[in-house]
Order: sequence, then structure tokens, then C-alpha cells
Amino acid sequence: MATTNLSDYDKTAIPNAMNFRFGIVVSEWNPDITENLYLGAEQALLENGTLAENIVRYNVPGSFELIFGCKYMLETEEVNAVIAIGNVIQGETKHFDFVCEGVTQGIKDLNIKYNVPVIFCVLTDNNKQQSIDRSGGKHGNKGVECAIAAIKMAALTAF
Repeated sequence: MATTNLSDYDKTAIPNAMNFRFGIVVSEWNPDITENLYLGAEQALLENGTLAENIVRYNVPGSFELIFGCKYMLETEEVNAVIAIGNVIQGETKHFDFVCEGVTQGIKDLNIKYNVPVIFCVLTDNNKQQSIDRSGGKHGNKGVECAIAAIKMAALTAF
């Protein structure tokens, strides 16, 4: 997907999101990246009919905390889908591997446990430039792509 524009989608193929409520949990780590992902997701939701008051945002300190933040949102808010937004950049230690694996498995577990979809919008890149390129840069914005996935999954589970 790295050579595709993540923000491109056929707007006529997206269900109207006016009757849906979305949760977005945003990691505060690498805020320049995660804020751009949030803005992309928010814009896509609004462009596809979501009312601004039907977007609920929680902030958490880092990507590992996304799991608890999403779980807490699922248990305390009535939402049709949750988007987990984070960014982990490869460093010199194995910390990257542990965080990426933990977050991936944790979000997978939430999708198994709850009947509300949790969308994985966590960039796991080798360097900062790759994150910039995927959060509004030359490859578009993964936040947009994940918002579209959230709308489609909300429509799937609305029946």
C-alpha cells in the first residue's frame, strides 16, 4: 500500500454516516503525526455525513495505551465504531517490536470481544519520513483510509 494514495476513495461507494457515532482514540506520542491522522479521519467522517457532535475523542499517552483507551470507550460510550490512532517509529532497541505486537494483538482482541469494530490506524514505520508520508504527505493520509473503513464497518454492523 505504500505506493498508493491512502486518501483516495470512491465517495459514491461509501454509506452515508449521518446516523452513526464514532469514537477516535489518539496517542499523544509523535503528536505531529497523530494529529494529522486525526484530522484526516475527522474530515473524512464529516465529508461522509457524520455530525460533528457524533465524533467522540479520547487522548492517551502512547500507542500501547490505545488498547485500554479503546476498551474504555467501548464500555462507556455508545459508538458504532472506534478508530485507534497511533504512531510507532523504529528505534535502536526491540521496544518497537514489543509495542507494535502488543498494540496489534490488543486491538485484534477488542474486535473479538466486542460487537463494535475497532479500526487499526497505527503507523509502524522505519523512520519519521515514512510516517510523514502516510499522515498527509506524498502517500495521503492513513486517517482518511481508516475513517472510510470505520464507516463501512459501522454500516455492516448496523443491520
